[in-house]
This record gives sequence, C-alpha cells and structure tokens, in this order.
Amino acid sequence: MTNDAVLNELSVTKLIDAPRATVYRAYTEHMTEWFAPRPWTTPSAELDLRPGGFNRITMRSPEGQDMPNEGVFLEVVPNEKLVFTDAFRPGWVPAGPFMVVIVTFTEEGGQTRYTARARHWTEEACKQHEAMGFIQGWGICAEQLAEVAERLAGRV
Repeated sequence: MTNDAVLNELSVTKLIDAPRATVYRAYTEHMTEWFAPRPWTTPSAELDLRPGGFNRITMRSPEGQDMPNEGVFLEVVPNEKLVFTDAFRPGWVPAGPFMVVIVTFTEEGGQTRYTARARHWTEEACKQHEAMGFIQGWGICAEQLAEVAERLAGRV
C-alpha cells in the first residue's frame, strides 16, 4: 500500500545553530524578516497560533506586487510542530486546496533541525509547486530563518 500524501511531498531541512525555542520564536514572531526569499519581502504576517486559528501572510515581489496567502492551523505544539493548510480560509471557509504544511523543530545537541514538508493533494499540484521553485525558494527561506534565529540566540 502506498501513501499518496508522502508521494506528493516536497521538503526542505536545515540544521540551525540555535535552541529549538528560539527557532520557533523566530518562525512565529519574526516571519516578516525571513518568510519570502529575497529580494521578495513579507510586509505583513498575522498568526493565530491555535488549532483552527488563521494565518495571513503577504509576500511582495521586487516589482511591488502583493501575493496574499491565507490558511488555517490544524495543529500547534509550541516549540515542536506547526501544521497548517490553505484548504480553508479563516472561519473554515473552503478554498481551493493546494497543500498541507508540516513544520517541525527537533532538538539536536543544542541546535535545531528545522524541517518543512509541503504535502499536496495531487501529483499535479506537487509538480506545479516544484516547478515554481519550491526547493530553491523554501531553501532560501530556511537560510533566512536560520539567520534570524542565530541572531536572536546571540550566535552571530
């Protein structure tokens, strides 16, 4: 038996030289500093960190075009795990589902293994996301997250 969710998964991982709580804080409280791959920016990020809570994040292109992203948190385990989806808008309003994101923060000897997995409903959506530059873009964002977390931890 195969698991279609895993088959339609893209992921990025990064070992960050900061404690897990600091990486989680950088992720949740400093999103405007790291969420979009430079030269893109993130002018706004609102997170209601609870199951059923919303996330509203706006990315801005270098040309000034805004790309809003909305979703709902499915699971929130502070300092350990965040699961959210764009299949719903706040208030459980159905939206065109594209992915479920699972972010984990795992302690590794005083550092943190950050892993972000994007699971897609279909193989087509997964391939589309990969073609949009998932590996490069999410990899850049992981580097930017590491910069923020390491700064907050006083390790830079």
